[in-house]
Amino acid sequence: MTDFSNSVLGVTGASGSLARTVIANLKTRGAKKIVAVTRDPGKIAEIDGVEARAADFSKPETLDAAFEGIDRLLIVSATGLGVRIARHIAAIDAAERAGVSHLLYTSITSPYPHALHGIQNDHFWTEARLFQTKAGWTSLRDNLYADYTLWGARDTINSGQLFHSAGNGRRAIVFRDDLAATAAGALLTATAQEIVDVSGPEALSYEEIADILSRVGGRPVRAVDISFDAQVDGMVKAGLPAIDARAIAGLDVAAKRGAIAILGDGVQRFAGREPLSLEMALVKALKG
Repeated sequence: MTDFSNSVLGVTGASGSLARTVIANLKTRGAKKIVAVTRDPGKIAEIDGVEARAADFSKPETLDAAFEGIDRLLIVSATGLGVRIARHIAAIDAAERAGVSHLLYTSITSPYPHALHGIQNDHFWTEARLFQTKAGWTSLRDNLYADYTLWGARDTINSGQLFHSAGNGRRAIVFRDDLAATAAGALLTATAQEIVDVSGPEALSYEEIADILSRVGGRPVRAVDISFDAQVDGMVKAGLPAIDARAIAGLDVAAKRGAIAILGDGVQRFAGREPLSLEMALVKALKG
């Protein structure tokens, strides 16, 4: 396996949680030169051993200088549903101009074009541009964060209800630490132009997640299947912007279609370990 630890490795979105964890993994694995790209370098001033560079995907004129001299670049998907496609494309364009030899992108499992399912839509069109790049590329198709289920576990257990609109659809949810370790490993070693599915160890339905929460939490939890519109309405009433509510509910529609049940070997290949299961994490968090 090729080792690029002596190359100049770039990570965008460096002030975000995922990118920070990627950088920590790169340092642990012996990366010699890390360029951390962020809108506000002051937010990562405490990270030792990296070169912080300012860039904003919404301001393409800032990207060329930020990517100069980078050999391999991880583009962490940006925020901003509905506007980030152009921002991602601007970043890929700038990486080409800078002569980046290999681009990696944090995508989603089974992206597809859909006006109302903004998360899948944004990743689909970004990948379409990535696949045309003159450089090498790796699309890390990350499954959904298991962390969200973990973070909301106590509230869900206390309420006894887990609302969703996925029917019997399954999701191969995966923890952020596993995603970050995988991205770091791929940045250090990946060479092929390929799609890499990054998932947890099993694809779970909401019924199975409710069973796990019941078992670990010691109280009954019931999965409640509602309609897409009801799910969106509930999130909007809770204060979430409509575009975000539709996008999140769209993930359950994707699960219902079977699009997010794919089990991948990305964690095993690039992090060099088995992905953490939801039940193990819940046992540690709730009983440890």
